[in-house]
Amino acid sequence: MLFGSNKATAASKELKGKTQESIGKATGDPGDRLAGMAKQGEANVRNAVEDVKDATGLG
Repeated sequence: MLFGSNKATAASKELKGKTQESIGKATGDPGDRLAGMAKQGEANVRNAVEDVKDATGLG
């Protein structure tokens, strides 16, 4: 596994989520908006897990 790949995955998911949320807002599609928000939430959790791993030396 490449160094930082989990954080890169989280960053990618966050960007996709922001994009999907914006599209949902622009088109008035609450499903897209909520799915985008969910992706952003998942990315935040992944980042938090990686931060804990880094802080404890487990990562």
